[in-house]
Amino acid sequence: MMSRFLIFFLFLYSSYASAQEVSQSTLLDCAQKHVIHPRGNMRNSYLKFEKKRTGRVAFLGGSITEMKGWRDMIEEHLQQRFPNTSFDFIRAGIASTGSTPGAFRLKNDVLRQEGDGPVDLLFVEAAVNDDTNGFDYIAQTRGMEGIIRQARINNPEMDIVMLHFIYDPFIELHKTGRLPDVVYNHERVANHYQIISIDLVTEINRRMADGEFTWEMFGGTHPAPLGHTCYANAIKCLFDILWQNIGLNSWPRPHRVPTQPLDTFSYFDGDFLDIQNARLSNGWELIPVWRPDDKAGKRNLFVDVPMLEAKTPGATLTLDFEGRAIGLFCVCGPSAATIEYSIDNAPFRQLDTYTQWSSNLYIPWAYILDDQLSSEAPHQLILRISEEKNPASEGHALQIRNFLINKK
Repeated sequence: MMSRFLIFFLFLYSSYASAQEVSQSTLLDCAQKHVIHPRGNMRNSYLKFEKKRTGRVAFLGGSITEMKGWRDMIEEHLQQRFPNTSFDFIRAGIASTGSTPGAFRLKNDVLRQEGDGPVDLLFVEAAVNDDTNGFDYIAQTRGMEGIIRQARINNPEMDIVMLHFIYDPFIELHKTGRLPDVVYNHERVANHYQIISIDLVTEINRRMADGEFTWEMFGGTHPAPLGHTCYANAIKCLFDILWQNIGLNSWPRPHRVPTQPLDTFSYFDGDFLDIQNARLSNGWELIPVWRPDDKAGKRNLFVDVPMLEAKTPGATLTLDFEGRAIGLFCVCGPSAATIEYSIDNAPFRQLDTYTQWSSNLYIPWAYILDDQLSSEAPHQLILRISEEKNPASEGHALQIRNFLINKK
């Protein structure tokens, strides 16, 4: 049997091998090991990279996308594969975030980024955070469809690759012969929009079952170099499959966008609404450069930025808005509050913003307060800090980075 060290070496070697030279063994590995669903095609990005010699590639996801690893390997691979092409890479990974925050920040963090033209190729992953953060099947669908439909409406020629990464609970589930529900929910979206997807959950489980490496060697949820190389190799294999025999005498063509979404209330017009739109009462403050003075962890883009902050029960704000959905993009730290809110003078509802990670982390979190409103009339949100709080919370604090709005 091949030693684990040799397997590790081969994986690292293949991550640097030129994809221009596709061996028969590599193609066999693609067919037998990788779980690729090649719906539609990726000809548009290939033609753009080869003919116009420019390319914009975006990476949207959580911490596995934000950290150094598979994303860097794919950037390097694309530059090697298209040596005459000038690439602009948009790194839009934010730790702890899944498809719901992804749908609302897509415009700001990806589509509105300065650069030479629209995004040509988008990688999106959210399975791990959608699952671990406890978003239900409705939110998983509305979030992922919000990303995909919004991206394709913005640029119908955009190629999209959906990735399903692995973490510990997915290993035990795979032993029962089941895929995680979140993968099924995201795959429904992929099928509806004919989006290419790569199931790394099944692939990594199969490789571990075959004795190629252990979960410890892979590196766990936040992979070691070996794990990131596995992820990158699957994407390179996808390139090898779909970027063969594409004639350069053609031009990009728009992908078909289904007339009807899977869910009418999906967040495909999600966006940020500036916190300065809120009317504040005593107890609220707009802090231009927010930074807590405790030792709890912070996330990039959620510190040293403007924040609305309240720390006392009864502090109230009012927000006028238009759209089908309204929510909060906030940080939920050791003193995370319980809030009460009313939309259009409806009875107040209560929401505990303290999470299982709040004791030592200001975790970015998207709370959707309502997502089935009428888009035909203006609305008003009244939000206040409750006298009640989670027993584990140290106080009554709420910090809002952005309001979330789904206009259509």
